[in-house]
Amino acid sequence: MPEEAEVEESALWVHRGPAPPMRRFHRHDDVEVNVVVEGRLEYLSGGSRTSVPAGSTAMFWAAAPHRLLEQNPLPRSDVAWIHVPLATVLRWSLPEAFTTEVLAHRTLVVPTAEVGAHAPALFTTWQQDLDGGGERAQALLLEVHALLLRIVAAAGRSPRPAGAGQGGRADLRPVARMASWTAEHFREPVTAADIARAANLNPNYATTLFRRSVGVSLGEQLARHRVAEAQRLLLTTSMTTAAVAHAAGFGSQSSLYAHFTRACGCSPGAYRAARAGTSAGTALSRTGR
Repeated sequence: MPEEAEVEESALWVHRGPAPPMRRFHRHDDVEVNVVVEGRLEYLSGGSRTSVPAGSTAMFWAAAPHRLLEQNPLPRSDVAWIHVPLATVLRWSLPEAFTTEVLAHRTLVVPTAEVGAHAPALFTTWQQDLDGGGERAQALLLEVHALLLRIVAAAGRSPRPAGAGQGGRADLRPVARMASWTAEHFREPVTAADIARAANLNPNYATTLFRRSVGVSLGEQLARHRVAEAQRLLLTTSMTTAAVAHAAGFGSQSSLYAHFTRACGCSPGAYRAARAGTSAGTALSRTGR
């Protein structure tokens, strides 16, 4: 049986410094921001590898299984980390493209200079704010909101907020519930109707709402998770393709082939052969929680 990703509690969390090694994928329902001051981060999320060099800032939704790969030897690093629960982030006025990019599990990587050269120094203050609670914690969230806006702008996304006022954000709460439920249950034989029911929505309305907010249908979101899991299993296990199809939530090997080839441009076997060395390395996990 493949090793399941470790599920970590969603919570507001701030840390500055390197992270200790860990040999497992993990996931948590937060928007994660990493500001790399020194060293380099190499992420493996599903079967996609992302490099975040010194002087760069990365942002992604951490609900998909991911890990940081160790370079040999692990370089000295200085990274500022913050995790903000997705439910909190979706209450903010953010560009429409933010929701589309983040819920699609894309990682935005931008030069830190474009989001503010002072950004790493903020994390020390944010740690103190988090410990202080109350109004200090509210100040932290206001500043993080501004940081996310700068990251999206630096990535070349539209700066126009998605809707004005509270009404524009209300629809995103059920979208977040559906996205989070899908991330947790995609390995099971679930359908778009099951996802809609988890958010207490009519399936037709749920599909329309999700597509309008994220840019893909519920069925496509489900397939994205399953393809990413198949990528991870192909890279990190010796399971047969049939076993991978079952473990990733596809109903059949033919369904895996169809979705995988469409998403990746090659068959599962060709993907594994071409990336045989990608999965080597050691993961890094959060500390200080």
